[in-house]
Amino acid sequence: MHTETIVALSSGALPSGVAVIRASGAKARALLESVCGDLPEPRRASLRTFRDGDGAVIDRGIALFFDAPKTVTGEDVAEFHLHGGRAVVAAFLSAATRIEGVRSAEAGEFTRRAFENGRIDLTEAEGLADLLSAETEAQRRAAVNQASGALRHVYEGWMERLTRARAMVEASFDFADEGDVGEDADAGVRQAVDRLIGDMKTHLASAARGEILRTGFKVAIVGAPNAGKSSLLNALAEREAAIVTDIPGTTRDVISVTLDLGGYPVILSDTAGIRETKDKVEEIGVAKARAAMRESDLVLALEDPADAPGPISRFFSLMSMVKHPLGPMGLALPGQEDEEEARPTRAILTVRTKIDEVEGSPDDHRARAIEKGGYDFVTSVKTGEGLADLTRRIADLAREAAGDPTETIPLRQRQRELIADALRILESYRDEPEAPAEVAAETLRRASTRLGALTGQVGVEDLLDVIFSEFCIGK
Repeated sequence: MHTETIVALSSGALPSGVAVIRASGAKARALLESVCGDLPEPRRASLRTFRDGDGAVIDRGIALFFDAPKTVTGEDVAEFHLHGGRAVVAAFLSAATRIEGVRSAEAGEFTRRAFENGRIDLTEAEGLADLLSAETEAQRRAAVNQASGALRHVYEGWMERLTRARAMVEASFDFADEGDVGEDADAGVRQAVDRLIGDMKTHLASAARGEILRTGFKVAIVGAPNAGKSSLLNALAEREAAIVTDIPGTTRDVISVTLDLGGYPVILSDTAGIRETKDKVEEIGVAKARAAMRESDLVLALEDPADAPGPISRFFSLMSMVKHPLGPMGLALPGQEDEEEARPTRAILTVRTKIDEVEGSPDDHRARAIEKGGYDFVTSVKTGEGLADLTRRIADLAREAAGDPTETIPLRQRQRELIADALRILESYRDEPEAPAEVAAETLRRASTRLGALTGQVGVEDLLDVIFSEFCIGK
């Protein structure tokens, strides 16, 4: 139970047409009575004049009171809707915090109180944080799904199943002298745990899609110096995000921009031209380009038509530096993907650039380039040739990699790690059928603890400051 009442601006940046100030805690009633003169009827909007402690008028607006426990935080909550001028809001907050026991809220403190008072679980709190930071429609839909409790229902279902299994194991202690009773119970538990392991593995297999949905589909633009990488980035981003010159090696660092393609977040990264160099700074840039390829979901391999022929062989030379070797045309070579953190899609598209500098019609360029060079796309940033088709293909690959944003999948690294930990513990139980019942019960208890941490039931105190610091003040 918190002894202090918190107050903060909960609406958008000032100035604005309307500002919403929220207070939560035991002094919410006293705050309302202090600035409004009396307590409005609970859960009904009331037009009031707001005054400071000296009786001076601050503003005139709407006041609401929500009595605990059925509130957003589980505490008494007051809301004040007033004009969104900076001076108006500052005067109101000053008057509010002059009341004993009322202070300004910290970032995420309202949501944290909702969690601590059992109004939401940790997955719902994380969903709210993702909703606040969502920049694309797919991210919004995924965050709404999680904030609405979709993951909580999955994880609580797992906990119920595991709790029943634990109860059966522990009950077998009481029937150790009943012969086949204990054996029957053990067989039932192992079948239940096997089914749970299967469900958890299926859920965890979707984790890479969740990572792409939350953080973005990563696209690395690679190629030799002056292949047109920065120009392509600027063209796709529709702004001057990278410096473009005729001097080879202009790009020394990875330059990234985030686009919204078809509702999915796509991160385009312009990289340093890959070549042998004795320039220490450029060498660092080349190393970063290789790292960008390793971490990408899609590689755009660019080739300038003025370069020597042999783009595919050159590209395979580039890809020999990549952790997961892949074939051309977006197809992974079978058996060459590591299981460790393998992404569901890491495609390669070869792109012939600056086609406007070659004589002939665009249709002739495209046909010859695709036939002789095996390119996926032929482009020109000057004429726009091929850019729309390339953008559509990137958007399609992003959508395929991320999947349905309303699917219930883990979106955060914390969730993935806890599921993986619980899975390893349950597999150790399954793989040790001769273990004493006391040991088996302890193994299942450890798995239950890891699952409980998913929703915040146990063992997350050290994470709360990190999680709720992601929120803005007033949320």
